[in-house]
Amino acid sequence: MSSSPASIDAEYNSPNVVCRITYTPLDSQSIIASVQDDGAGATAVFIGTTRNSFKSKVVTRLEYQAYSKLAIKTMTDIANLVMQNTSRSQHQPEGQCTPAIIKCAIHHRLGTVPVGEPSIVIAVSSPHRKEAFDACEEILEQVKKKAQIWKREYYEGEDDANAEWKTNA
Repeated sequence: MSSSPASIDAEYNSPNVVCRITYTPLDSQSIIASVQDDGAGATAVFIGTTRNSFKSKVVTRLEYQAYSKLAIKTMTDIANLVMQNTSRSQHQPEGQCTPAIIKCAIHHRLGTVPVGEPSIVIAVSSPHRKEAFDACEEILEQVKKKAQIWKREYYEGEDDANAEWKTNA
């Protein structure tokens, strides 16, 4: 299937947040490196990959489409909101203004994603592990719930024409 005109590479960059939607295979190590910071004692990472089965069916590949301009805005809003709402570290001295989350990166793949390859990579750095883990999980859940990204699963032995688009939830 050819991609929709709305499914284009899109990116948002700020000093603390990077969001990217791309047809290019995701480089997990460079995404992780992008959130490194000398003030970070923790980096939490989620790498969502195409698995080879779903409900006793053999998955051959996934395909993703997005309304890219809106999806990148949604992902950026999610990252910024999670960074603002993540509780301040209980380990910091009273009155200190160090953010609980230092940097965040969300990268989502478009097009065909073969079995074993990443569809999404989320990396979060923080002074402490709990905030990094919590933020990473919250970002994942919100992206799956809100981002304008759809996936199509292809199964072994089934006609590709029968593959249906589903929300990325």
